[in-house]
Amino acid sequence: MKVLVLNCGSSSIKYKLFDMDAKSVIAQGGIEKIGLNGSFLKLTLPNGEKKILEKDIPEHTVGVEFILDTLTSAEYGAIKSLDEINAVGHRMVHGGEKFSSSVLLTEEVLAAFKACNDLAPLHNPANLKGVDAVTAILPNVPQVGVFDTAFHKTMPDYAYMYAVPYELYEKYGVRRYGFHGTSHRYVSKRVLEFLGMQPEGTRIITCHIGNGGSISAIKDGKCVDTSMGLTPLEGLMMGTRSGDIDGGAISFIQEKEGLDASGISNLLNKKSGVLGVSGVSSDMRELDAAAKAGNPRAILAEKMYNYRIKKYVGAYAAALGGVDIIVFTGGVGENQASCREAVCKNMEYMGIKIDDAVNNKIHGEEAVISSDDSKVKVVVIPTDEELMIASDTMDILSK
Repeated sequence: MKVLVLNCGSSSIKYKLFDMDAKSVIAQGGIEKIGLNGSFLKLTLPNGEKKILEKDIPEHTVGVEFILDTLTSAEYGAIKSLDEINAVGHRMVHGGEKFSSSVLLTEEVLAAFKACNDLAPLHNPANLKGVDAVTAILPNVPQVGVFDTAFHKTMPDYAYMYAVPYELYEKYGVRRYGFHGTSHRYVSKRVLEFLGMQPEGTRIITCHIGNGGSISAIKDGKCVDTSMGLTPLEGLMMGTRSGDIDGGAISFIQEKEGLDASGISNLLNKKSGVLGVSGVSSDMRELDAAAKAGNPRAILAEKMYNYRIKKYVGAYAAALGGVDIIVFTGGVGENQASCREAVCKNMEYMGIKIDDAVNNKIHGEEAVISSDDSKVKVVVIPTDEELMIASDTMDILSK
């Protein structure tokens, strides 16, 4: 079975084509700047070489057409005909309270998904554009939706509710939903396979750390808490997002700066976080270089970034009644040894000890980085959300 996985953003489409029988990726790439000048498709050739194909891409249907044409082209193609694509799996961001697992996309399901648009106005409409584009081009190919929020549906009410008037939950669904669920689900499952353990009786803290970041507490294979909330703004300090902030500070800033709701949302989502504090960049690699060069605001931003992660690890260890495994994943979690070291430093009282020599060698590969005498296993597991989406798609269609 060949499964095409699409991750559609407002101006981008990432894709991977899987041969699920061979458990291999046979094509991958992404389109950027949809609807903007200079749009292009960047693909990875089988030998690892990157190739950029420029084309005017005014909207998502043209983008999906371009991907499909490239997949079947004489020069860059991975398949001879579109008939070889058996299914398409989509990353769907916000499923609200309606979806607790991946589903076959029907008209009824899509209507329920559209009803969640208010909860993710930037993400859900973009996801729908990808579904509509595939429907227009490949009307007979089944499509499956895999929801970022679904893995977190097992949280108890006392963990997901906010201490605001209950009527706001009843009327508008104001509560914690969490995101990065497909990644947290993948790495929490994969780390148990890697360590040869079963989910029953295990307490895992998964740290998806990158430009966007979230942490989840997982007990017996099920999520019991997560750091992102109603939107992806809550929780950790991120590349451009503030993370946790006093609600009173928001109204104070809004009044002082004369901002409307859109303006304060833009400030907290796009101008804050690492970028806002450092004034250097939202990219942790550039921030780290500036910190090493002695930039005081970069040093402050890096300390804040790592400290927030450490606080959540401690909080979730308390929520779980202890911790057996800590997983680092995401662009920073997989590749930045200094971040992992800063988070785990002085946590010996919790049974967390990392092997500095091993930690410093690990970049983007599966590895145990805790020392032999550590009571808690600290593990790096590269995430693979696309494989999770492809696997869910195959499982649903096989039923």
